[in-house]
Amino acid sequence: MDRHDEDSLVDGRDFSAPDTYPGAALVNQAFAKAYFNGEDPVGEPFEVVFSGGTRLRFQAVGLVGDVTYNDIRGPMLPQAYFPLRSVDAKGTLEERGDGTFIIRTSTANPLALASTLRREIPRAWPEFRVSNIRTQLEIDQSHTVRERLLARLAFFFGMVALLLAGVGLYGVLDYSVLQRRREVAIRMALGAQAAHVARRVTADVFSMVLGGALAGLALGFASVRYIESLLYQVRPNDPRMLALPAFTILVAALVAALPPVIRAVRIDPATMLRAE
Repeated sequence: MDRHDEDSLVDGRDFSAPDTYPGAALVNQAFAKAYFNGEDPVGEPFEVVFSGGTRLRFQAVGLVGDVTYNDIRGPMLPQAYFPLRSVDAKGTLEERGDGTFIIRTSTANPLALASTLRREIPRAWPEFRVSNIRTQLEIDQSHTVRERLLARLAFFFGMVALLLAGVGLYGVLDYSVLQRRREVAIRMALGAQAAHVARRVTADVFSMVLGGALAGLALGFASVRYIESLLYQVRPNDPRMLALPAFTILVAALVAALPPVIRAVRIDPATMLRAE
């Protein structure tokens, strides 16, 4: 492979103009761990045996950080990077194969530079032709189709479940207030404040909501090993990821409980007791 991120240089140096293939090479940290026992490989020689039995000798001139290669879900693989310029058997310099260039830009639309790149790269290096230009966002999205689809489905069904739970909670509380109107009226006649009435009305329901949230967290932790492969760059025990749904459930419960609580504190004790 013929690409690396210059900013990930850990030790040694980058390729320079005299470097050719075979000869100089950059290796990543996984390569150093696998073939150099984790020690600094800069300046050390190594051989690469190709499928046809050909052996080529290289020298590591730089150590770079690990990056994903073919699969973003897979482990970091040992990788070596070689110069594009090679020397044939006659000692003639030639460009070797194709390569991938990573270009950073501060523009909002990176593809706006496509026409400039297609024009300027062949002008600087006549041997090169630009065949494909893709943004990093496109590449990331093409590798995370499954995760994004599952996230959207989970969000949709989660919202439906939250709506149904809110409607159900509202119905239970409203019916409870209707059944306990006389009790609420007596308490208010004896001097109970609105906050006390609200706590009495919602105590049982919110204890069930809390119990359900704790049960959901316990079930989630128990099923981590089954769903961990579906998560990308999200730890199952991340406090922020656990706090967000808990906070959402709390807000939904408060919104659902608000109308019944308002109805309870607006009960007129005199009217209610006279009617009873």
